[in-house]
Amino acid sequence: MKYLLVIIIVLFGCKKAHYEWEDYQYTAVPVVTIDTTKTALPTRQAGKVAFFNLKGPDVASQEFAFTLDWAGFNKETVTSIEVYTTYNKAESSVPAYPLVISSPGNQYTNIAQFPLPSIVGSGELLYETVTTFPKTFSFTAAQLATINNVDLSTVGVNDYFLFKFILNLGDGRRIVSFYNNICDEARGEPGDCRVGVRFKNL
Repeated sequence: MKYLLVIIIVLFGCKKAHYEWEDYQYTAVPVVTIDTTKTALPTRQAGKVAFFNLKGPDVASQEFAFTLDWAGFNKETVTSIEVYTTYNKAESSVPAYPLVISSPGNQYTNIAQFPLPSIVGSGELLYETVTTFPKTFSFTAAQLATINNVDLSTVGVNDYFLFKFILNLGDGRRIVSFYNNICDEARGEPGDCRVGVRFKNL
């Protein structure tokens, strides 16, 4: 009987603490669809990455395109999305190419194609604030180099151009970052907080 009393006290005792996670709010997320026909090397939609090929006949004219939209899950609306761009040198350890697809259902890349977390830094360029959706972007390698003030002749293998997004919601909130479990393309998450195009030499 003594043990039963202890269990009842644990189950029905007064709550002593309020936790921060209990104050959750809903948000919307950016959604990206890459144009898999505008890539110098084959890619997969789930990877959210396209490629320029440095061995191609005219790197400057190779194309990269994507369409930007959002999902609010019938909870939130988006008034605008700020689109930021940056040029980045290759990481010390880069994803394999061809893309390795190994997640459930053979759909997703085995690792994230660009570094996480996806946070807009002070050195990233605000390219455009989008207010009408969906919005399609299309660039050549030369155009991206100009936008990011990069000499295309100095670009190296596995360097990349990256686009990131900040959401402005209908309730006035500005969503500047998401946890990795929202934006990790390797896990088929519901949002796409970044998309990019990487240089290869194949």
